[in-house]
Amino acid sequence: MSLSNARWFKSSYSGSEHACVETAFLDDGRVAVRDTKNRDGGTLIFTPAEWDAFTADIADHKFVG
Repeated sequence: MSLSNARWFKSSYSGSEHACVETAFLDDGRVAVRDTKNRDGGTLIFTPAEWDAFTADIADHKFVG
């Protein structure tokens, strides 16, 4: 899958920091996520349902150590 036309963005909370992730909403409804420090290091691709579940878990603090 080519992501050359993806429009990547990062959270406005990131400011000028480079230690964050970028997200792109793809034309087919999937969501791509990559590391800003290593943009060529790989990309996670979520279906809409997976993205909804992931962001819901973040909101529920399920990934806090």
